[in-house]
Amino acid sequence: MISQGVEWRRGHGTEGSSEVNYDGQLDHALQRLHDEGRYRTFIDIERQKGQFPHATWTQPDGTPRPITVWCGNDYLGMGQNPIVLQAMHEAIDATGAGSGGTRNISGTTVYHKRLEAELADLHRKEASLLFTSAYIANDATLSTLPKLFPGLIIYSDALNHASMIEGVRRNGGAKRIFRHNDVEHLRELLEADDPEAPKLIAFESIYSMDGDFGPIAAICDLAVEFGALTYIDEVHAVGMYGPRGAGVAERDGLMGRIDIINGTLAKAYGVMGGYIAASAKMCDAIRSYAPGFIFTTSLPPAVAAGAAASVAFLKTAENLRADHQAQAKALKLRLKGLGLPIIDHGSHIVPVMVGNPVHTKMLSDMLLQDHGIYVQPINFPTVPRGTERLRFTPSPVHGPSEIDALVHAMDQLWSHCALNRAESAG
Repeated sequence: MISQGVEWRRGHGTEGSSEVNYDGQLDHALQRLHDEGRYRTFIDIERQKGQFPHATWTQPDGTPRPITVWCGNDYLGMGQNPIVLQAMHEAIDATGAGSGGTRNISGTTVYHKRLEAELADLHRKEASLLFTSAYIANDATLSTLPKLFPGLIIYSDALNHASMIEGVRRNGGAKRIFRHNDVEHLRELLEADDPEAPKLIAFESIYSMDGDFGPIAAICDLAVEFGALTYIDEVHAVGMYGPRGAGVAERDGLMGRIDIINGTLAKAYGVMGGYIAASAKMCDAIRSYAPGFIFTTSLPPAVAAGAAASVAFLKTAENLRADHQAQAKALKLRLKGLGLPIIDHGSHIVPVMVGNPVHTKMLSDMLLQDHGIYVQPINFPTVPRGTERLRFTPSPVHGPSEIDALVHAMDQLWSHCALNRAESAG
């Protein structure tokens, strides 16, 4: 229908009107991505329950091929956990497929309420609020807060996720961007503004591209000094850090100093969805004013049931978190031993710097085609130009044999492509 519409408008202009070449403009836009080495392709994979991280890749000619996934966000392999799957099976057998509506109109079920209770308990907050994704949770919450606090100034880390940037951009209020993890710059911005104005500092616990940590304690200190609310994105930390998996703020004993916590159910918890955890009044106000919550069909009950089971399970799975960190350390040690330029800030994220979009795509293609290893290239605009990289996400289900195969392939391809080696990129 779309292509027909384009053709109609291109070929049936009225007398005196100019004909716009919509197809040509689309071709130009797409070709620009190809020329810059930034065109993204979907890899058709089928994950194999019980065999993670192994999957089947359906090649362009339709033939299947076994591969190992090294760029997935199912950080702990919970997408195949029998407890999670059983909860989902029971829920779908009991309730059917969809939720049947928005949360305000027939879409709030016992499964959604149980999940929100689990999340509130996880973060030791009065309440939580469930969204269809953490992206929507960030966007909806940050764009709504100025409605609740007129004159609100939001101070946002320069490397915050796109969902936070979009929420801050759309809210129509004042914003200040502080240099990444630069507490002194943040202080300067806070000092320059009206001390009576409501304020909020938005930042992340782990920045997913470099794997570095936000200075949570220092930011909380500034928030107290300047009377600001705190908003933290723990998307790449929930389930994986802290005694019960509540994130880096829990690990560091700072969770009680954060006003609003954003998290996801689609990474360590292995399902889908996002949320905020905060005071009961804050959650009530966001659900009452945020269009991104009000007008969106709620998650299927089966998804909510699986997520609740996953959150409950990981509250006591310290061994799984330890295994996750051990695998990440092992991979970083092996890659450093090859002299590859990796960034190591002590988190579970392992970026290998390439610095050129064409080379990054080439390495990704060769790893997949020649070695059966799948890692997606990370290019602009996800990262700044000149910092293109391969980002590996090891997990407890990546064993010694998978690590050996990856290290051997990277050693071979790095030499083949004549790329520079370095002791470390950061």
